[in-house]
Amino acid sequence: MAIVDKPLTSTLVLKYQDGLTPAGDPQIKQKSLNYVRAGVDHAVLHEIAVALFSLTEHPLIAVILRDSTELVEEPED
Repeated sequence: MAIVDKPLTSTLVLKYQDGLTPAGDPQIKQKSLNYVRAGVDHAVLHEIAVALFSLTEHPLIAVILRDSTELVEEPED
C-alpha cells in the first residue's frame, strides 16, 4: 500500500526578545498561533508575524512554522 500525506493544521511560533536575563543575555520568549490553515503561503505568514510584532515593543527574533500531517494508507484498487 502506498502512503499518502494529508496536511492538517499548522502552528506559527513567534520567538521574541523580552528583556535581558540577570546575566545580561537576551531573554527569549515565544507565542504560538494555533490552527493555521495548511498550505498558506509562507511569505504571507512571515509578513503577518512581522506586522503583528511591529505593534509591540518586543523585537521579533524568529518565525517558525510547525506543520502537522497525517500519513494515510491509500486503499488498493
